[in-house]
Amino acid sequence: MIAILTFPDLSPEIFSIDLFGMTLALRWYALAYIVGILIGWRIVVRAIGRPDLWRNDTPVMTRQQVEDLLFWVILGVILGGRLGYVLFYQPAYYLQNPGEILRVWEGGMSFHGGAIGVILAGLIFTLRKRINTISTGDMVCLGLAP
Repeated sequence: MIAILTFPDLSPEIFSIDLFGMTLALRWYALAYIVGILIGWRIVVRAIGRPDLWRNDTPVMTRQQVEDLLFWVILGVILGGRLGYVLFYQPAYYLQNPGEILRVWEGGMSFHGGAIGVILAGLIFTLRKRINTISTGDMVCLGLAP
C-alpha cells in the first residue's frame, strides 16, 4: 500500500540524562501532564482571586486549599493512571509480575485511570476538609486542559 501521509519518526523522549548508571528521560507524554496541571492550577488560582465569579463574592476555597488540592490531584493522576493501565490493559501480566506495578518510569499510564484517580482524590480531599464537593468540582473544571 502506498503511504499518502508521511509521519515524522519522532522519539517519545524529549531528552535523556545518564545519572549514576540510570537513564532519566523526559517524555512528551509526561510533559503534557506537567504543563496541563500547571496551567490548570494557574487558571484556578486566578479564578479564586476574582470574588465576582463566586456566589456571595466568596470563593469555594482559599489559595492554600487549592494548592493542597493540587497535591491530591497529582497523586490521583499518577496512581490512578498507573493502576488504570495495570487493571484495564495487562492485569494478567501484572498478577504474574506484581513487582513491576510500581515501575512507572517504564511506561504504562491510562487517561481514564488518571481521571478516575483525580475524581477519587478530589472526593477524599473535599470530605476530609468539609468543603462543598459539587462547587469544588465546578472550580476544578475551570482548570481542565481542553
